[in-house]
Amino acid sequence: MHRVQRWIHGRWAIPAASGVLILASFAVSGVAGPRPWADALMVTAAVVAGCGIVVNAVRALAARTVGIDLLVAVAAIGAVVIGNHWEAAAVTFLFAVGHALESATLNRTRSALAELVAVAPDTAVVLRDGEQAEVPAADVAVGEVVLVKNGTKVPVDGQVVHGTGAVDEASITGESVPAEKGEGDQVFAGTVSRGGFLQVLATGTGADTTLARIIHRVEEAQDAKARTQAFIDRFSAWYTPAIMVLALVAGLVSGDVVLALTLLVIGCPGALVISIPVAIVAGIGRAARNGILIKGGEFLETSARITAVAVDKTGTLTEGRPKLTDVVVLDPALERLDVLGWAAAAEAGSEHPLARPILDAAAAEGVGVPGLPGSVEPVPGKGVVASTEGVRVLVGNAALLEQYGIAGDRAARTAEELAASGRTPMIVAVGGAVAGVLAVADRVRADAAETVARLHGAGVDKVVMLTGDTLPVAQAIGRATGVDEVRAGLLPEDKLDAVAALQREGHVVAMVGDGVNDAPALATADIGVAMGAAGSAVAVETADIALMGDNLLKLPEAVGLARRTVAVMRQNIAVALITVVLLLAGVFAGGVTMSIGMLVHEVSVLIVIANAMRLLRRTEDATPTATTAPAVRGAAKVAS
Repeated sequence: MHRVQRWIHGRWAIPAASGVLILASFAVSGVAGPRPWADALMVTAAVVAGCGIVVNAVRALAARTVGIDLLVAVAAIGAVVIGNHWEAAAVTFLFAVGHALESATLNRTRSALAELVAVAPDTAVVLRDGEQAEVPAADVAVGEVVLVKNGTKVPVDGQVVHGTGAVDEASITGESVPAEKGEGDQVFAGTVSRGGFLQVLATGTGADTTLARIIHRVEEAQDAKARTQAFIDRFSAWYTPAIMVLALVAGLVSGDVVLALTLLVIGCPGALVISIPVAIVAGIGRAARNGILIKGGEFLETSARITAVAVDKTGTLTEGRPKLTDVVVLDPALERLDVLGWAAAAEAGSEHPLARPILDAAAAEGVGVPGLPGSVEPVPGKGVVASTEGVRVLVGNAALLEQYGIAGDRAARTAEELAASGRTPMIVAVGGAVAGVLAVADRVRADAAETVARLHGAGVDKVVMLTGDTLPVAQAIGRATGVDEVRAGLLPEDKLDAVAALQREGHVVAMVGDGVNDAPALATADIGVAMGAAGSAVAVETADIALMGDNLLKLPEAVGLARRTVAVMRQNIAVALITVVLLLAGVFAGGVTMSIGMLVHEVSVLIVIANAMRLLRRTEDATPTATTAPAVRGAAKVAS
């Protein structure tokens, strides 16, 4: 019973009822010949299918809009008045069928959003007073501990406080391989446990989860208009009245009312009006399914014109986790661990970003650090001077040694060699003599070189690396990744100037960064891209494009998808315009009737929709392949 009621109130009820009445009219005519009540059936079919059309036309006029519904309504009413009952029924029936098909296929193009909504968890198992309680996911409070068992959905954003497991994060990041989770790792609502048992401390619930923010953003993005769509809307605003005037003039000049009414139907710009939004909805939906969040149609369209990509180094082209790579001993009386130990003792009280990899390496190799140094004096631009166990220890560059009158020619040459190979060197001097040289490096992402190659393949002319690191280190990273240009030693405002310079050269620029230190450059660029934005409310809300996962190959995938979407938009516009021109020519040449014109018109609408739906197919695998460049070691300091 409920199914019947849903069908009666569904999109196909009116076209079906109208179609049955048309068939009944033909049946009556075929059995008993033309009769007034056969015509009445045909008129009734036109009324059933056309009633909604007339209502929509009146509503549009009340809003001072002359739309497609008005053209069809006037044509159908005119056909009834002059006795062309079949034409009236055919036009309204075909228009109703086309509207139902359009609605059904548009719903399918929004399937990515429907999938996101479907993965939202309904319930959660919460630890309350030592007992497990199943509650609605929206009722979980921040700070509560939820249990995630094998095969269940993660109900909240949170941090693992106990247990290990594998979590399928495809709904958030687009990655098909489950991510291993352990204590301290972050998990997201809507992801699915594929093994293990996790206790998760809730940090985001309900509408404050990453999944909820993505759904909200995709809803807004699919409704946002691109520049081309805005132009089409303006075009339709004067095109539709122009068709009505043309039909009126043609009817008055020729004295043929049927010709005028046919022109109204033929001139319907339905395929033209829907050509852009259907492509935008499909393109943004496909991107969301792949873990690429595009803010709106305008940004999708702009992304298709990107000719230059500016990329931050640390955390984007590199992993952003510097590690100790070299310990070169220059004092014959010392061992490797001695040099490392003195450096770690000095850096224990330092706030320098490269202190952490030295301390981590010392701890991993069992080198004991005797607490905090007695004194620590940072020397800006040169290094740090510390006193530990009554011994003065210097860790820094050659300029630091020169300032303290320590001979270090050999150490300076060693540091230059390490820097040339992509490492960040630090000279260690103990008690007035050089002990050795340490080097720290950030590992280049395994997919960085392939990403640059794919960007070039997607039509990007120039890939520029912007970094606050030194030139030798930056050049080493540049050689490893294949970027076209390296700009080093930059402050945040320098990165902004670099992006502006690319724009003055005529480039449409995309800037890829972390959304914090690179905020000025991201704001200046034509397209700001935030990477690894899962869980970051700021990145999701402010970036023009947010790559939800930590997969750099999503960047060329986003550019390629944008270009395909714009290509589909242009194809759809061409189909719509060519169809109208041919039909108008056919009307004046003779042979194209009102019903045939409406049939061809609806077919063109379906062609436009079907063409846009091709975007929903995944055509490119963004995962690393066997051709991916092997990981190589580069060097990086945390960029300013």
